[in-house]
Amino acid sequence: MLRAHFGTVEDILLWPQSPRRELWLRRVAAGELIGNGNNELNNRHAGDFNKATTFTPDGDGYRLDGVKYYSTGTLYSEHTFVTGVTPDGLPVQALVPLERSGITVEDDWDGFGQTLTGTGTTRFDGVRVLVDEVTFPPEDLTSIPRWHLGPFYQHYLNAVVAGNALAVVDDAVDLLRNRKRSFTHGSADLPREDPVLLEVVGEIASLAQATRSVVLDTADTLARIPDTVVDGRTDDTVVHEAALRASQAQVVVDDLALRAATLLFDVGGASAVKRSANLDRHWRNIRTVVSHNPTRFKNRAIGDLLVNGATLPDNTYF
Repeated sequence: MLRAHFGTVEDILLWPQSPRRELWLRRVAAGELIGNGNNELNNRHAGDFNKATTFTPDGDGYRLDGVKYYSTGTLYSEHTFVTGVTPDGLPVQALVPLERSGITVEDDWDGFGQTLTGTGTTRFDGVRVLVDEVTFPPEDLTSIPRWHLGPFYQHYLNAVVAGNALAVVDDAVDLLRNRKRSFTHGSADLPREDPVLLEVVGEIASLAQATRSVVLDTADTLARIPDTVVDGRTDDTVVHEAALRASQAQVVVDDLALRAATLLFDVGGASAVKRSANLDRHWRNIRTVVSHNPTRFKNRAIGDLLVNGATLPDNTYF
């Protein structure tokens, strides 16, 4: 199977030898955004190029047809990063302006969390794609280093989860400070003086701080990657180490953050579940993010590495 990457939009921005680097750096610096057009509902294997989206040669360019699901950010963007195949099955990636005729972006994400990510459906119907907007894999696949952005993507999600956990602390403190009613069998007349409730807030704060510490520690490992670049190629050993640390961090951060979000309801009692309070947004947002990449698969891969020396998968999830 072809490796799970061969020249992403981030590669265009990061590597000096890319002829399109300056063009895209200027666009990004001007505030233009690039959304995701990779995932498909009929794609059976995570990380492969068995895509239904097609790039058909058409004159001096291509005709793009297909439907993408989970197009995070595309709703707010000027461009989208699309993956597909030629009629011969050759993988193709392209950066396509969303203003182009034949593109429909639907605001149909129905997840119970992360509702502002614009993670809806994007449809391509006979979209004109220019030759210089597409990227093909190199003939020699051994020239492709391990994907350095895999651990960064996971680290980014870990940081989002940790941020949600820290927001739980703010709401827990505010909730207890302003709560007037207590239980008839409580330990104090005022909830803010109840040692049981204070203990819960303290636990939430400790869990959230732990997620922050783990994320920052992982960042130190990822920060080593740019220093390894030689002739545009990163050191696979360092990238693999970063993938391991980001994966281990995810396992811990996901668990701690979900526990913190659940404990928030022990601070507020029954009134905390009112829809108007919206305190469940933290659990919903965290649960949605952590569902991207189940930790069961991460733990299995980590165990296989430690026990059998197996290399971690080289794809978007590691």
